[in-house]
Formats: sequence, structure tokens, C-alpha cells
Amino acid sequence: MAKGHDFTAAIVWTGDRGEGTRNYQGYDRTWRIATPGKPLVECSNDPALGGDPEKPNPEDLLLASLAACHMLWYLHLASNAGIVVRGYEDRPLGMGETGLRGEGRFLRAVLRPAIRIARGTDLARADALHHEVGQYCFIARSVNFPVSYEASYAEA
Repeated sequence: MAKGHDFTAAIVWTGDRGEGTRNYQGYDRTWRIATPGKPLVECSNDPALGGDPEKPNPEDLLLASLAACHMLWYLHLASNAGIVVRGYEDRPLGMGETGLRGEGRFLRAVLRPAIRIARGTDLARADALHHEVGQYCFIARSVNFPVSYEASYAEA
């Protein structure tokens, strides 16, 4: 039997300059994520849509969540398989499109982890774990676009 999980967060718009949304240029596209007992995360819209380029936007957060979920499951599966991971860094790439009305969507994402593993590790087995992650990762199992990976390995 499946076990349910509830997740909560508060999203608070912080961009009212005093006139609210009276005109399109009169408000900031800034907001904050508040989750109980955790630090606030200050965010904004994509800079192409008037957002602050120094703050994460929803697309950044989705891509980062996808990559982090993959990483955490990869580490779990590696540990279970006796594969010693010494370092993991990902620079994922999300490819999207914007339609004629301004509607956007992700078309696909490529995870590109650079993984440091113990000398003598079976690289084929280490690489095969990426395919298993897709069976477990909450985020990857929830998105409606393909997710692939291009991992690289170095012995540590």
C-alpha cells in the first residue's frame, strides 16, 4: 500500500511598490518561499519577464529540485550497491520554449553530474544506477518532460 506524503510551503509576494498591480510596470516580480522551521528563500521571476537576475526563479528552482532529487537517490543507490562516491556536482540544463501567447514549458532536461568515485569502481555499474534513480525520484516521476543524464566520472 502506498504511503501518503504532504509537503507545505508559503509563497508570499513581496513586490508591491505601493500601487499593487495597478499597472504592469508598477510592481516587482519578487516573492519569498517560507517553509516551517527553514530559512526564507528570496525569489523573483525570470529576468526576461521583468525579474531580478540575482534571485532564483521558478524555472531555476524546478531544475535544481530535479537535479537534487536525482543526486540524493543516486547517492542512496550507490551506497546500497557498495559504490563509494567521494564527490558529486551537477550543472543541469533545462530546455524550454515560449509560445506565441507567452506560455512556456520545459521540453526536456539533461542532468550532467560530475561524480568522483573511489578507485577501482565498476564504472558501468556506477553509470547504470542513473537509470534506477528514475524509479524513485519524486520530482522526476512527477514532471511531464523527458529527463536524461550525461554523467562523467573521475577516480578519487
